Amino acid sequence: MFKPTEFINKKALIIGAGKSGISCANLLISKGFDVLLTEQKKLNKKSGIFKKLNRKVELETGGHSENIFSCGFAVKSPGIPNSNSVIKKLKKKNISVFSEIEIALAFIKGAKIFAVTGTNGKTTTVTLLNDIFRQALKKSKHKTWACGNLGTPVSLIANKVKPGDFLAMEISSYQLEDSSYIKPNVSSILNITPDHVKHHGSLKIYIRAKTKIFKFQNKNDFCILNYADKNKFSKSKTSTKKLFFSIAAKSKTNAYLKNETVYFKLVPPMAGSYNTLKFLYINLGNKKIKLRPPKLYGLHNIENSMTAALMAVAGGIKAKSVQKAFDNFKGVKHRIQPIRVLRGVKFINDSKATNINSVMAALKALAEPKKNILLILGGKDKGSSYKPLAPLIQKHIKCILTIGEAALKIEKELKNASTIISAKTMDTAIKTAFRKAEKNDIVLLSPACASFDQFKNFEDRGETFIKMVKKLK
Repeated sequence: MFKPTEFINKKALIIGAGKSGISCANLLISKGFDVLLTEQKKLNKKSGIFKKLNRKVELETGGHSENIFSCGFAVKSPGIPNSNSVIKKLKKKNISVFSEIEIALAFIKGAKIFAVTGTNGKTTTVTLLNDIFRQALKKSKHKTWACGNLGTPVSLIANKVKPGDFLAMEISSYQLEDSSYIKPNVSSILNITPDHVKHHGSLKIYIRAKTKIFKFQNKNDFCILNYADKNKFSKSKTSTKKLFFSIAAKSKTNAYLKNETVYFKLVPPMAGSYNTLKFLYINLGNKKIKLRPPKLYGLHNIENSMTAALMAVAGGIKAKSVQKAFDNFKGVKHRIQPIRVLRGVKFINDSKATNINSVMAALKALAEPKKNILLILGGKDKGSSYKPLAPLIQKHIKCILTIGEAALKIEKELKNASTIISAKTMDTAIKTAFRKAEKNDIVLLSPACASFDQFKNFEDRGETFIKMVKKLK
């Protein structure tokens, strides 16, 4: 557990000059720490990446010097695996290694922390949760902050957060793995499917990292869980109050779907969980709240909506604020995002679909009885098989267009599921798909892969798709 008072006279080491590393270095400088920022890649110290770095930060690029082992504690980029030789050596020398979010949260006092993890749906859920808080706090002096893995490092806002503010946090398995202590007021695990297995070493270690989100919660806290998830977190040993959501109406769930209406059933022990917050239905036992879900593609987005609403209500937010946010929510960029319709062909950007299950969700959401989807797959392989996609592809896909490093593996594993065209690049894939598409067809970018072979990140990949589609005539 990072306690600032125990490390105040010790030099901080930041490993990795990404957005979170630079933000964390600046935060620690503002708190009086000496900081060394080290980056494996050779970077020009005058480059734009360091424009926002405090000048008091000591900086080294192009490798790690022996100076790093004289630091008192370390903060590593979440992308660096624990199997890294530098990380191993630091731990061998008993130098504590923390996550950026754990460092940042140590300096945030009195805020209400809502943390979301899961393989898929994190960004949508956190964005919607933040919208709910914004509705609820319109007439309040308090603010809501969307932060974490969705783009804004917690370190970047730590000095701005006031007691009573709300934090809607997206937390990845990488960030949780590196955290020795994190205690949200309300947490959620949306789902768990194989992902990032290469980084973690095994599915078991990946799951263990995810469960850290509720590990240190107590009886006054809540954890929202997917009743249908086969990992059965309901049996996990934790003193936190568990609330469950499910697409199916089940007696043991607190949120379920019936006739396209979401029902929230608030049951004890919800009452009295916070002394400082008022619950709308605190004494009403089995009272049901009915809400119209947001108008988004797919049942998976109903699950995301259930989670956001349960988290908000558990945190004392009134149902009317939840409904207003639902009514105004348009989804998140790069996730089943309609771009344009050209000559009857619909183009959809799902660049955020970096794993098999995300692609499955998109295909189920867009599926029609006939084969009308031309699917762009590929990028940097993440180690999972693409074969589980075969049944949905056989049923709904007119043609697959492969791009990036994973193309050969995809073509090999799905060769019997559909016609496959090796497009290699995004530009070729889009132009070829449009040429082959007919009226009422869908050209869908849903890659099932990371983006780092041809793009900076999934946002860059999605923006490239959008620009190229808008240039079509």
